[in-house]
Amino acid sequence: MNLAYDGSSIDGGLYTDTVDLAHRAPGWLDSAVSAWSGYGLALFAVLMLAGWWRARREGATAGLMALAVPVIVVLAYCVNDAVKLVVREDRPCQSLHVTTLEACPAPGDWSFPSNHAALAFAAAVALLFVSRRLGVTTLVCAVAMAASRVWVGAHYPHDVAVGALVGALVALVLATALRRRPEALARRLTDTRLRPLLVSS
Repeated sequence: MNLAYDGSSIDGGLYTDTVDLAHRAPGWLDSAVSAWSGYGLALFAVLMLAGWWRARREGATAGLMALAVPVIVVLAYCVNDAVKLVVREDRPCQSLHVTTLEACPAPGDWSFPSNHAALAFAAAVALLFVSRRLGVTTLVCAVAMAASRVWVGAHYPHDVAVGALVGALVALVLATALRRRPEALARRLTDTRLRPLLVSS
């Protein structure tokens, strides 16, 4: 007996329109979007690394905030995945039986909310606390990642919208809490072997 939730009634029409558009698009565009959807999260890791490398030059407090970004992203993923396990929404390719650019995942690989979107938007919001320019750049990449997940057929639009919201909110709450009083923790950590991770010299 399948007790999974069918989310097609929410925005299934928009999903199928997007998938149909992807089928009519030039092959090079589909290939580019598919590559970004599948491997683009690696760029977010690079952006987090760049933020950390730059922040170390600004002092221990900035270094601490940058070092916290990947931790915040992992925690956002955990929250998002917990929601996914509670809701248990079938993938749209399973509910609507459409042919998609990305192979349809097996039953039990739940769709709502999108982990890709949560990770991307958590990274973007957390990096805004490190560098406004880097955060905005990451935010643009996050929007592109969320859109690509619908384009390749992996998610409904509401999956990526809520995933983005979960990732952004978790990152905002955690980064704001850390930013309130980071100096004492930064000073404590600079007296340990973690000092090279916080400051460049």
